[in-house]
Amino acid sequence: MIKSLRTARTALTAAAVTGCLVTLSPAAGATAPSSSTTAPPGRIAVDVASVNGSGCRPGTAAVAVAPDNSAFTVTYSEYLASAGGGVAATEGRKNCQLSLLVHVPQGYTYAVSHVDYRGYGKLEPGATGTQKASYYFQGMSQTANRTHQFHGALDDNWQVTDTTGIQALVFAPCGEQRNFNINTELRAEVGTSDASKTSYMAVDSTDGSISSVYHFSWKQCPVRR
Repeated sequence: MIKSLRTARTALTAAAVTGCLVTLSPAAGATAPSSSTTAPPGRIAVDVASVNGSGCRPGTAAVAVAPDNSAFTVTYSEYLASAGGGVAATEGRKNCQLSLLVHVPQGYTYAVSHVDYRGYGKLEPGATGTQKASYYFQGMSQTANRTHQFHGALDDNWQVTDTTGIQALVFAPCGEQRNFNINTELRAEVGTSDASKTSYMAVDSTDGSISSVYHFSWKQCPVRR
């Protein structure tokens, strides 16, 4: 079953994530005051510096920026953890490490205020699934860590949101280019379920409709005199 599921999901056409550069130009004319969540005018680009992990081999993920500069999305085609039913123990944990360069208009900086994760889970009664994520800027000690757990029985789409309060937002340093690093993990565990039956957690989709959405918060940098 898992093999056929992987085959179907692998059929998703996704741009190779290594070296992927995505740019979209929204309509100009909007302006943003200091400490505002209003997106800046101009072009936003997300350049994938590196990708690594058992859940996101090169060619199985795609990155895109929203036309209004409000967010960027990551779509996966092979991000699935499974357990039970004779599946190898190594399949129970999958991870993905993305290092991104976000190019923004001069005079602006950004933070990621909240993230929406979506996927599909099939957990037998007694099985558990876990989704974890952490975020940080290169060279900075502040790291946001989030964990969500799911319990069987489950056979449905799932969605979770990681939210950071306004006062706790960590913005990229003005005038510096720092990689934004995203580490995610997905687990499936048999728990007390029937070990002969397979349970799985996925953040991939067959049609590209399921994406992880990273929402920007923007502010203007101080004018240097």
